[in-house]
Amino acid sequence: MPADRIALDDPSLYVNRELALLAFQERVLEEAVDPRNPLLERAKYLAIFSSNTSEFYMVRVAGLKQQIAAGVTGLSDDGMTAAEQLAAVRERIPGMLSAAREAFRALKADLAATGINLLDYADLDDAQRAVADEYFASDVFPVLTPLAFDPGRPFPHISNLSMNLAVVVKGPDGQERFARVKVPKALPRLVPVDPEEARGTRTHSFVWLEQLAIAHIGTLFPGFEVTEAHPFRITRDAEMVIQELEADDLLETIEAGVRQRRFGSVVRMTVDPSMPELIRDILVENLKMDTADVVTIEPPLGMSELFALARIDRPDLKFPTFVPELTVDLGGEDDVDIFTAIRERDILVHHPFESFQPVVAFIRQAAHDPDVLAIKMTLYRVGADSPIVEALMDAALAGKEVAVLVELKARFDEESNIEWARALERAGVHVVYGLVGLKTHSKVALVVRREGGKIRRYVHIGTGNYNAVTATLYTDLGLLTSNAKMGADASELFNLITGYAAKVSYRKFLVAPVEMRERLAALIRREMEHVAAGGQGRLILKMNSLVDRRLISLLYEASQAGVRIDLLVRGICCLRPGIPGVSENISVTSVVGRFLEHSRIYYFGNGGEPCVYIGSADLMPRNLDRRVEVLAPVEDPALVSRLRDEILGTYLADNVRSRRMLPDGTYERLSPAEGEVAVDSQAALLAIRRAVEPRRRKKAKVGTVVRKKSSRSKG
Repeated sequence: MPADRIALDDPSLYVNRELALLAFQERVLEEAVDPRNPLLERAKYLAIFSSNTSEFYMVRVAGLKQQIAAGVTGLSDDGMTAAEQLAAVRERIPGMLSAAREAFRALKADLAATGINLLDYADLDDAQRAVADEYFASDVFPVLTPLAFDPGRPFPHISNLSMNLAVVVKGPDGQERFARVKVPKALPRLVPVDPEEARGTRTHSFVWLEQLAIAHIGTLFPGFEVTEAHPFRITRDAEMVIQELEADDLLETIEAGVRQRRFGSVVRMTVDPSMPELIRDILVENLKMDTADVVTIEPPLGMSELFALARIDRPDLKFPTFVPELTVDLGGEDDVDIFTAIRERDILVHHPFESFQPVVAFIRQAAHDPDVLAIKMTLYRVGADSPIVEALMDAALAGKEVAVLVELKARFDEESNIEWARALERAGVHVVYGLVGLKTHSKVALVVRREGGKIRRYVHIGTGNYNAVTATLYTDLGLLTSNAKMGADASELFNLITGYAAKVSYRKFLVAPVEMRERLAALIRREMEHVAAGGQGRLILKMNSLVDRRLISLLYEASQAGVRIDLLVRGICCLRPGIPGVSENISVTSVVGRFLEHSRIYYFGNGGEPCVYIGSADLMPRNLDRRVEVLAPVEDPALVSRLRDEILGTYLADNVRSRRMLPDGTYERLSPAEGEVAVDSQAALLAIRRAVEPRRRKKAKVGTVVRKKSSRSKG
């Protein structure tokens, strides 16, 4: 079909969102079987796959089931009804779970060869069994609670993602009865069984907690004969429907939603093949679930607990340790004047290759600097023991104006964020919980400082959360600047967030849902205009997900116009590259490696005068239309070159961790051609930082400031 006759909204041009997300999980699973990855890292990938699959059911499958129940008749961009999508998901997942079990079996054998044994109870030797049995008697038995199911005792509530045992017992009267035993989450699921003489060696042996409980299940039912005992695990709908317009207090509404989540409908039950049909029927009937959502898999059920293996002290089975480089000008030390460094030039930090400590130091110094008047921040996922939240509380107690948006609607972090919001309020921080109808996903911090009788504003814009832990695990970018126009934009952004402001445009920022969509479209069209004028059009866009149909259609137009487009999309990509007449000028690659790719970079060639933005937004309808998001320009030519050549260029050169998307939506893993140098982008970026930072550190010249002691104790 001629290019001018191809309808760019044709469903065949789009990949289904749900299946694209499952394709990403398959890429994660590939890492669990890749022999180039150390064994304990392969275990971690398998745990990530298991955790991600559970979340897929809790959110995406639950959402499809909600649409079907509500009678939604709309079609996805690729032309499927909700029922058709659910059927496609149910068809795809069993093969993935089967592949995960094969990966586990291979991993188990490889670990055993190194002295790490994941054992079945039946395989324990006498010494190991003695350790296990003693542990059951002392630690497990006291916390197990058998719950009977009979006319006097209703079917027990079964919590989300809990491990359970379905037990059938026969009484003295010969009658069979059903009971449920919950395997306690408070105890480690991988139970160490090494005898004392083997501890402290390179040998580590474990047995699964549910197998240990089954081996001793008779002790819970004295006088009865246990005839059946089988593990099962359920996954519940975790989506919260928040009626914000009707809520008097959003915090209380979210709290109620979190409590209600544990009673969400069951969207999946996993059982092992040995469970009899009768027991399955009892569970299906009483859990009020669809039989199509019963998934039979080889044990162990739920492998996210393999994360525990990462605590084993076997560095030879893990990725090499590294210390993130400290950005030269900041250093993160208490005696470094961060504000002087930022005034000298904009500073770009690339985590985890560079330390997150400068960002922490930026807020800490602001909290204790007598010239700082105000601090304003957005907090989305901060984690536990947050040094940034501690600094904000210090600042408030020191009498500074501190205003913080704590996004209570950050999925699965609601409880943590509620606790932080209350702690901040107790310290005197002005806390807001978010805008009605919108989720605030932007990562922005603003510091207002008095300098020489004038006010200067300092801004941090990030692609990731203000979380010191995930900053060591995710690739993210942060820009520290004293640019006056960005400072003004940040002030007006916080006026929008904390007050009432009908702002329709910003000086430097691209802000959603205000104008980001339109501004991004204009930047793409500008590349098309360069081609039309006889020049070149160039786009390099790095993000987590590409879903928005309008922007995908525009990228197709740009490809048809001759713009060269490289898309680095970690997860969901609904665009199909390489289609003749539509997208032959577009490449799509996904990098899955040691760190979770999380940075968003939007590079526009602009006829040789490049324009580049970083920020929190992916190209999804929710980010562009239903969230407060910020993209900020990086304008220092040296930083623009670094983003293009060092960072984006390295990712585009990856032929080790990269997968290229094919026109049919599948992915092929790249490998070095004969004679070609192997490039693992994340390893290469680590090497680049180690080589560059010592040279820069020698040139560093910054002033100093003495940090005052904290006005509050750590407790």
